[in-house]
Amino acid sequence: MGNTVTCCVSPDASPKLSRARGGGAAPGPDRWADAYQAAAVAGGGGGGSGSAEAESGDSDPGGGGGPHLQHISDREFPDDLALESNPSDHPRASTIFLSKSQTDVREKRKSNHINHVSPGQLTKKYSSCSTIFIDDSTVSQPNLRSTIKCVTLAIFYHIKNRDSDRSLDIFDEKSHPLTREEVPDDYYKHDPDHKHIYRFVRTLFSAAQLTAECAIVTLVYLERLLTYAEIDICPSNWKRIVLGAILLASKVWDDQAVWNVDYCQILKDITVEDMNEMERHFLELLQFNINVPASVYAKYYFDLRSLADDNNLSFLLEPLSKERAQKLEAISRLCEDKYKDLSKAAMRRSFSADNLVGIRRSNAILS
Repeated sequence: MGNTVTCCVSPDASPKLSRARGGGAAPGPDRWADAYQAAAVAGGGGGGSGSAEAESGDSDPGGGGGPHLQHISDREFPDDLALESNPSDHPRASTIFLSKSQTDVREKRKSNHINHVSPGQLTKKYSSCSTIFIDDSTVSQPNLRSTIKCVTLAIFYHIKNRDSDRSLDIFDEKSHPLTREEVPDDYYKHDPDHKHIYRFVRTLFSAAQLTAECAIVTLVYLERLLTYAEIDICPSNWKRIVLGAILLASKVWDDQAVWNVDYCQILKDITVEDMNEMERHFLELLQFNINVPASVYAKYYFDLRSLADDNNLSFLLEPLSKERAQKLEAISRLCEDKYKDLSKAAMRRSFSADNLVGIRRSNAILS
């Protein structure tokens, strides 16, 4: 993903958004990974339920009283169990948001069948022998607007079809408000609609100049959090969970990450200390597992496309022009040549031992 990442707190100037110096935010290590390692050793300083420390009795191999770290084997699961419980880690497991959306999709299809309503849009374009319609969204370069719409729709279904209201105080908007406006007493009773979620996420992505790929990684982290921490995303915590996932995804994915103080300029009333604490808890609950394999990323992208198709969120289609066709052909040829070179290199490594057959052998002389 991203090569250079910045810590949740740092004294230097922000790489992306300007900020006033002095006063306020207490920054931390220069390198993000160093901060996470320190948080893992120190337990994150927040007492979150997902601490990365190992259980008592799990000590360092040298026996020198070092920090208690979790062994890799302690986090491994049998394949069947892993596929069932951690869909954000395995490409073959079904995404949670797509499963939660199927109930509504089936009801819509049943209603359309009873009322004789066409499920598709009348303006939907179809390819023919003379014209090919194609959108500008690919797995490597998704369309930003369409991707954010699909991701926020996935979050909407997570909230609407949640199993219960399990949550943690660090994500509760009553305990940690994002604005100075008083949170209503019945804030936990009203589910946000899709437009409300979309506006919230779109504002963050627009102000922080984040990419569509970052939106997909945000959804991966969100589902991973719900699975690992065994909580639900609900009206009382959805904003802070989404904000924490975006914060983490922007640091992992983008080469030029957005700092926590930058989000404080977007959300005027939140403090850097609150952002830092939420980030530490988020990482602990993820067990510091921030890796997103390419296969998992691709699975989420195509499942989001399926979600869009089920809900008539059509991607913008345009006729395939001659210039676009030539561009696609050039990209295809470039990829094909690249894979040919990789295959040749692999074959050279594999068959290098065959050259030993041609080596001339001399007769041994026994004395």
